[in-house]
Amino acid sequence: MSESESPPAQSTPPNPEEELTQPNIPIEFVSEEEMALIEAAYAATRSSISSSICSPSRFQSNTRSIQSITLFSKRSFSDSTQPDIEDSGNFLSTQKKTRSGVAEPFLHRFRRERGLSVTDITATEWCEKQMEFSLLFGKRKISKAMKVGQARHVKLEQEVVKKVKVGVESAEDIWAIKFNNFICGANQLLFEGLTRELPLIGFVEGVWLVGVIDEIRMPQSQSDKNPILVDTKTRQRDFLPAEPQRRNGRLQLMCYKHLWDTLVTGAFPTREFFDVFSLNRNSILSEDIREKTANSGFPAKREASYTPEEERWKCRHCQFATVCPGNPKPDTTSGSRNSDPSSPLS
Repeated sequence: MSESESPPAQSTPPNPEEELTQPNIPIEFVSEEEMALIEAAYAATRSSISSSICSPSRFQSNTRSIQSITLFSKRSFSDSTQPDIEDSGNFLSTQKKTRSGVAEPFLHRFRRERGLSVTDITATEWCEKQMEFSLLFGKRKISKAMKVGQARHVKLEQEVVKKVKVGVESAEDIWAIKFNNFICGANQLLFEGLTRELPLIGFVEGVWLVGVIDEIRMPQSQSDKNPILVDTKTRQRDFLPAEPQRRNGRLQLMCYKHLWDTLVTGAFPTREFFDVFSLNRNSILSEDIREKTANSGFPAKREASYTPEEERWKCRHCQFATVCPGNPKPDTTSGSRNSDPSSPLS
C-alpha cells in the first residue's frame, strides 16, 4: 500500500493592492519604566475583568496608573524642548496637597519666602486662571512691548536715582538693601519732593505685602499735604486703555496707597518680620554692603543746597544770613555776619 505525497503548497505572490490598503502604524519607542507601567496596567485590567465586569471601585483604583501612563507616553517629535501646556499636569487638580490631604494654598506654596506682591493681586484681578497657570508653568516670555516699558521705567528712575551695584551673600543682605533703598527714597521725597521706584513692605490683613511704587511726589499747593502716588503705564497702541485695564491700574494704586498708609502710620511688626522670613537680626552684612554704605555720604561733588523753606527760621540765627541767597528776608534778619567766616557758629 503506497502513500501519495501531497504536492507542496506554493506561496502566492503578495497582491500590490493589498499592500496599499494596509494601515501605516507608527512605531513609538518607550522606555523600560513606561513598559513596566503598561504591563502593570494590563495585569490590573485582567484581574479586574476576571473578578467583576467593569467594577467602578476597581476602575477608580487604577486611575493613578492610567494617568501615569498617559503622562509618560506623550512625546513630542518637534525640535522644541518646552512641553505643551496640556502635558504639564492635570488641570483638574492643580492644588498641591499636604500630608494630611488638605490642599496647600498658593500663598504658602509660592510666596512663603518673599511675601505677596501688589503685582500678584492685580494679575489675579485680571484673570485668576492666567495667574494660576503662571505660578504652575512659568510666566510668558518678555515681549518687545514689555521691554520698551521696562526701558522707560529705568530711564525715569535714572533721572532722580543713581544706582550702585552691591554684592549680596545672604537673605539678610537682600532685605537690608531694600530697607536702605526705602530710607534713601523717603529722605529724597522729604527734601526734594520727588522719588521713584520706592520699595515698600508692610503687614496688611495678616499677609506680608511688598511692592515698588513708580513715583511719589509732594503736592505743589500749601493746602494739600498728602503725597501723590503715580504709576507709569506704557501703551503699545495710541489709544486709551479699556475699562478692565483702567480698573486694574486703579486697583494697583489703591494697594500702594493702603500699603503706604499702613507703613507710615502704624508700628512695624519687627519680630513677626524676622520670624516669617527666617532672618537673623544679629547677622553681619556683607563687606561690600558695609563699604558702600560707609562711602555713601555727602561727597561734596555738588553745590550745597539751602535749608528747606519750612526750616528757614534757622536763618534768623545764622551769621551769614545777610549774604546768603537762601534767606528770604536778609534785611530783617537779626543775625549778623561774623568778621571771621571760619569761626565757629555762636
